[in-house]
Amino acid sequence: MRASPVPITALLDALPEKRVLGALPATVSGLAYDSRKVAPGDLFVAIPGLKQDGRRFVDDALARGAAAVVLEGADALEGRPTGRVLVPSSRAALARLADAYFGHPSASLIVVGITGTNGKTTTSYMVDALLRARGLETGLIGTVEYRIGAERVAAGQTTPEALELQGLMRRMLDAGVAALAMEVSSHALALSRIDGTEFDVAVFTNLTQDHLDFHVTMEAYRQAKRRLFELVAAGAKPARSAIVNADDPAGLSMVADLPLRTVTYAIRGRADVRPARWSSGGEGIRMSVRTPVGHVEIASSLVGEHNVMNLLAATGVGVALGMAPTDIAVALATVTSVPGRFERVEAGQPFLLVVDYAHTPDALERTLETARKLVGSGGRLGVVFGCGGDRDRGKRPLMGAIGARFCDRVWITSDNPRSEQPEAIITEIVAGIPGGLAVDRHETISDRKAAIRSALAWARAGDVVVIAGKGHETYQIVGTDVLPFDDRAIARAVLREIGP
Repeated sequence: MRASPVPITALLDALPEKRVLGALPATVSGLAYDSRKVAPGDLFVAIPGLKQDGRRFVDDALARGAAAVVLEGADALEGRPTGRVLVPSSRAALARLADAYFGHPSASLIVVGITGTNGKTTTSYMVDALLRARGLETGLIGTVEYRIGAERVAAGQTTPEALELQGLMRRMLDAGVAALAMEVSSHALALSRIDGTEFDVAVFTNLTQDHLDFHVTMEAYRQAKRRLFELVAAGAKPARSAIVNADDPAGLSMVADLPLRTVTYAIRGRADVRPARWSSGGEGIRMSVRTPVGHVEIASSLVGEHNVMNLLAATGVGVALGMAPTDIAVALATVTSVPGRFERVEAGQPFLLVVDYAHTPDALERTLETARKLVGSGGRLGVVFGCGGDRDRGKRPLMGAIGARFCDRVWITSDNPRSEQPEAIITEIVAGIPGGLAVDRHETISDRKAAIRSALAWARAGDVVVIAGKGHETYQIVGTDVLPFDDRAIARAVLREIGP
């Protein structure tokens, strides 16, 4: 999406630190950070990326008609008349420029951002339901999809790059959207993608091990999450709130020393939003929630303690938005399922089959803990899972240990192996399985479809089988190839083949 030509002064005003050199045009027709997408009259932002350095492609961008360039650090065009803007961080500059270029769209939207290791997607769907219950046209940005009113757009990243993010919000405004629920990933925070975005409410779900291939340490990971709340605190909207999980050790650190109205939620600890009583079984969750505005009586078809926490987080958002307890309860009851999140697959089989996105140690433990409680009398629990290639290797043995601890049988297979050998990943997962456990309780099958077939052939009446790791995904990444693969579709096809 491209807006009308914008005065370059309007864009430069958005940059707090800059040095302007050369002759700049009066207006720019667009923004680009990929030289291959530059159109005549664009402002090209050269980003030193994780794999490519955009500064290497400045000449290509100029050849394609770029009117000026934004550069990080030293002047790579010294001695040339080309108009350029030197900034401390071109990523942060791109976010501010995109916000200005598209007319500061988030300032005119109600924006709720959700961050945390697990629970972002489900909580975002709950927040979307709350916003719709207020009679608002809504948008959604997250792992499963981007949604502009009724229009659905395939999601490339949990939180898109800054230029795409601001463009999406502009499209939302133009389509009549008034409120947005957005998942905010730690990558997006660390890479400044949401700089310039104005939030009304920010939510923290939890912090557990993931993405250490990128952040390296848990402290750096925590600091990335906290950055959302720092940005909200520095925002210009008159009423800004934080909703934080007080049961999580990192929860209160998200808002420490920040001037934000904070609503805490918890199951076990003291909090503003907490259940007086709750239960979770095969029919769903029932709980009575104490809040600063009265009791909220929740009846949800979702299951598991992790979804109790998600419901409490969403209830906190409802409180922050000024909703009545009954309106919060009615809205949350409409969220009956979320794609790839403890999603039941039915094909007439006599056992329960669940597909879940659990791809971290904490998420896998919570999913299997929930599944174990749903096992019938005399039944067994089985899980099929792998770990993604080119990602945090430290969690692999942890997940192997968790699978073995909760399940009667474990199938260890491929997830998205990417550039790694599937067998090497599987070996690292198996290393976490305690040696005292019987060998016949786990099986390694690198072909994910074959592993699913083996698990479903094993299952009998009263059993529960969980296929974990990919959830809503409709692809598998092997090397550089993106191949069609949907756990749910594969499972249904296998069930039809093997029969009841």
